[in-house]
Amino acid sequence: MLKKLLPALLLGAAGFGAGALVARPTAAEPVTVPLLRAAQELLGLHFTDAQLDSAKGPVGRNRGSYDELRKIALPNTVAPALVFDPVPLRLRLAVPAAQPGPDRMASIGKVKMPANRDDLAFYTVRQLGELLRTKQVSSVELTEFFLARLRKYSPQLLCVITLTEELAMQQARAADAEIKAGRYRGPLHGVPFGVKDLFSTKTYKTTWGSVPYKDQMLDEDAAVVTRLRDAGAVLVAKFTLGELAMGDVWFGGKTRSPWDIKQGSSGSSAGSASAVAAGLVPFALGTETLGSIVSPSTACGTTGLRPTFGQVSRAGAMALSWSMDKVGPLTRSAEDCALVFRAIQGEDPRDVATLLRPRAAADFRCAFNTDVKKLRVGYLKADFEGEYPSKATDQATLAVLRQLGVELVPLDLHGLPGGELTFLLSAEGAAAFDDLTRSGRDALMVNQGRNAWPTTFRAARFVPAVEYLQAQRARRVLIEEVDKRLLGLDAYVGPSFNSPSLVITNLTGHPAVVVPNGMRPNGLPATITFTGQLYGEAKLLALAKAYQDATDFDEKHPPLNF
Repeated sequence: MLKKLLPALLLGAAGFGAGALVARPTAAEPVTVPLLRAAQELLGLHFTDAQLDSAKGPVGRNRGSYDELRKIALPNTVAPALVFDPVPLRLRLAVPAAQPGPDRMASIGKVKMPANRDDLAFYTVRQLGELLRTKQVSSVELTEFFLARLRKYSPQLLCVITLTEELAMQQARAADAEIKAGRYRGPLHGVPFGVKDLFSTKTYKTTWGSVPYKDQMLDEDAAVVTRLRDAGAVLVAKFTLGELAMGDVWFGGKTRSPWDIKQGSSGSSAGSASAVAAGLVPFALGTETLGSIVSPSTACGTTGLRPTFGQVSRAGAMALSWSMDKVGPLTRSAEDCALVFRAIQGEDPRDVATLLRPRAAADFRCAFNTDVKKLRVGYLKADFEGEYPSKATDQATLAVLRQLGVELVPLDLHGLPGGELTFLLSAEGAAAFDDLTRSGRDALMVNQGRNAWPTTFRAARFVPAVEYLQAQRARRVLIEEVDKRLLGLDAYVGPSFNSPSLVITNLTGHPAVVVPNGMRPNGLPATITFTGQLYGEAKLLALAKAYQDATDFDEKHPPLNF
């Protein structure tokens, strides 16, 4: 009997497709008090039979509305009318800051071609850009070089879904012609790169890493693809992601860490991190909703920037959670992150979240002449004190920061809502892939376990609309409380995972940069995470660069002896 009574009519769950776990009444079956009584038990509610009897009519009418709603075509590209705003009241009321000045970057000095051409694989974006600017190498040569590495190593790493070779060579030839003619666009001009395959490209498939979409063609270039093209960069590949942006397993297998190909690269920006770490591209784009830049950067030893929510347009990117998705670069250094972020950030009418930035959050400028001794930096004291795998490397990082003269101020983020709000992601993801679930095509996906998307999306159909909105209200409280705790700080440092910070700041929209700081006992790199104030990427990246200038972990790379 219970199987028949469990459909969450109150929640709009009546549309499960072939993969449904429970039976559901047909549209002709009446809504009864026993049916509602069973549904409210699932939700932890306690209405009387008389109250439930009064609710029968409205619930039945709602069910009719759900049926009509499902007739409306809502592709993944359609965002809700409601837009998440991460800005606390303090910033809304603040007097707008002055517009930032020009980029402030230290001189790179003379950059020369290496004696061993293979060493180009691990040159930074800025070094390669200087070689191109001074015409020591051509974009065509670099593009052919990295395409060859992609073809050589991807079969072991399983990091590439599509090589964009024809487009890459066209863009490389155009870049060489422009540079030769004196029309130099900047440090990305002629530099090869790749994108996570949830960014659309006109002439190549956009698979989202998932079986149901592996032949999908989208007739548009994502905003970030366009902006990097305008900066003169050369798109050479579309990289793997765990199916629909979870994990490192996609329809072609499991993406590997180049440090140990017996281990996965984590996800969901799995291929982007693996390829950059292996020297298959100088930089790549990824996305983060709840750790998808931080986690693979840790598994692969890359430097990854998760910008402030709304700083980078998501137009043309697969939506998983409209209120949490963020786009950022994975590179070899904080300096490279700044160069790429500089090219992709800014307003875009197609992504309303980019229009919500206060005037104080004007266009980003590099600020690497910042005196880090003048920064006030928090550290998550309690989180560093516990026992966890990368404790030794993290303690060494704190020591380096103190040696640099950075003032470290104890900070505590415990006692704040976080994990209990993450069902927001599941609910939004279920809406983004509603048709996938109701059509039963989710059965085609590789992962079908209890924690995989098919199960998560089905379970999310039982999230009440009231609780979803209450969680968003609690999220507003969280935003204001985090703003209070960070008041007076320029940034803070914490363990990448042994902390509530990752979940909390993905909910509040704060920027973070994850950097390698040693090796873990499992043979994979260790990282530490610097987190900044909203729209504070300039100081955040300056702090991370100062740490990297004082250490050499960002210069390490895997032996690739496979």
